[in-house]
Amino acid sequence: MAKPTLFLTITILCIITITSNALIGGRTKIKDVKNNQEVQELGRYCVEENNRKVGSNGLKFVEVVKAESQVVSGTKYYLTIKAISSKGGKNSFFDAEIVVKPWVHSKELLTFRPGKGLK
Repeated sequence: MAKPTLFLTITILCIITITSNALIGGRTKIKDVKNNQEVQELGRYCVEENNRKVGSNGLKFVEVVKAESQVVSGTKYYLTIKAISSKGGKNSFFDAEIVVKPWVHSKELLTFRPGKGLK
């Protein structure tokens, strides 16, 4: 009788360990993005940094519409940003990835590319 109970206990502990480890380092959806000032400021920074890198003021930040975070060496943010073209006034969506390391006052824009919006 002790062997089946021990096997069941070990099996349950393994399942708990595996599922909890899957969450470590995973992406976490950020709720209430529109009212999250830090996320909105990061979105604005991404647009400004992209404009600086391409050498124009082609985009104007509107808002971050979706955001996720992931703990890496710092915090990596996955942002869906709505921006408006300064030339045609058309709203467009962009996907950006940015790593923030607050202890060294560092922000690094990793990617900024056209996105599909809220899909």
